Amino acid sequence: MRVPVLTYHAVNIAGNDYADNDHVAFAEDLRLIDRLGLRVVPLQWVVEQRRGLAARDLAGCVALCCDDGSDLDFRDLDYPGHGRQRSLFNILKDFIDAHGADAQPHLHLTSFVIASPEARTHIDRGALFGRGWMSEDWWPEAEASGLVSIGNHSWDHNHPTLPTPSVDGMPRGSFFEVDNEIRAEAEIADAARYIDARIAPRRARLFCYPFSHVPAYVHDEWLPRRGEAIGLAAAFGDGAEPLTMHGDVWNLPRYICGWHWKSPDALEHILREATR
Repeated sequence: MRVPVLTYHAVNIAGNDYADNDHVAFAEDLRLIDRLGLRVVPLQWVVEQRRGLAARDLAGCVALCCDDGSDLDFRDLDYPGHGRQRSLFNILKDFIDAHGADAQPHLHLTSFVIASPEARTHIDRGALFGRGWMSEDWWPEAEASGLVSIGNHSWDHNHPTLPTPSVDGMPRGSFFEVDNEIRAEAEIADAARYIDARIAPRRARLFCYPFSHVPAYVHDEWLPRRGEAIGLAAAFGDGAEPLTMHGDVWNLPRYICGWHWKSPDALEHILREATR
């Protein structure tokens, strides 16, 4: 198994071209994946394969996810200075409308969301435009759609726009600060409980480290001991390599749009190398 996991951020909009707009890139990348004869599958399938919980043929497969859980994941919105943006969810639907449901029968996106309503409000005001673009009302609808699943992106991302200090005196701005039991429980276990309650009976089985920061304490001690107990099957960082049967389940690799690739040609090179 060699499955590249491609990651997008729906709030990454600095223009309306591939290199500066993750929505434009996402739409083009779906067409590229299909043109290369690759199959999109749910990220959960890849994790189940890695953990020996399923036996699927994942040769020539790609998984998709997005971070931070803004409304732009699911809804078309007018982005200041750059006009109406097609949501990632609606781009998936556009692909199906254009190519038919059989072209990519398992088309799917995992959206990693921030749990805390208060934190989302602060981030929306401090890092976006204060328009309420980090709501949670769409989470159950996304799960019910069959095209999008909700993942755990921590309680509050320990984002620098939030009031400081955080729990246990934790400084803001880095997830590396999650270095003890109290902080890990607050950031990951509390988030799991909140998100799971909002999307019940479904559960957020996957965790994604904010900022791609992987604290040694969380990775080495806390997740191996507490991860499965709170319903998690795996955690993701970055890594820029395909996910294989040897991947570290508490730090699985991903490729990030705008960081590991900035053009269709660059992504094509990644996909050809990663799935060979």
